[in-house]
Amino acid sequence: MLTADDVVRMLNLQPHPVEGGYFRETYRSSDSLPASALPRHGKVRSVSTAIYFLLRPGMVSEMHLLPGDEVFHLYMGGPMRMLQLWPDGSSRHLTLGTDLAKGETPQIVVPGGVWQGSFLLEESPFVLLGATMAPGFDYVDYLTGKRAELTAKWPTEAEGIEKLTPKG
Repeated sequence: MLTADDVVRMLNLQPHPVEGGYFRETYRSSDSLPASALPRHGKVRSVSTAIYFLLRPGMVSEMHLLPGDEVFHLYMGGPMRMLQLWPDGSSRHLTLGTDLAKGETPQIVVPGGVWQGSFLLEESPFVLLGATMAPGFDYVDYLTGKRAELTAKWPTEAEGIEKLTPKG
């Protein structure tokens, strides 16, 4: 059975510079969309991007916001829990996993403009997933969640927000 270290090495994953976990970009479309077609972005963006992303126990994907839609696909390991904070003040807890009878799903969509953060559930040695974005990812679009601001808008999610904002 593969370990997290095996997967990191075999897929040449690197520490994510802002979000936590490990990643590697695997695809960036050579086609671009003009800024006029992307009012939420306001700049030219690649049509689509894809990455591998891995979390191990104790790691989190910190709360963050992106203007474009992101689709997560489970490859191995898990389950992983995701907290989504929606602009209307609602929240959702979703589990990326293979046990459909428990309500887990092997794919999760995060619409642009929805805050997201994830952590590995305790029984998991790691989770490897893919994340595909359209329009494509660009670091200038990435907004890190601030604990106080998120907790003020979603007070019922304070515990999850605290866990997913380790830098405050």
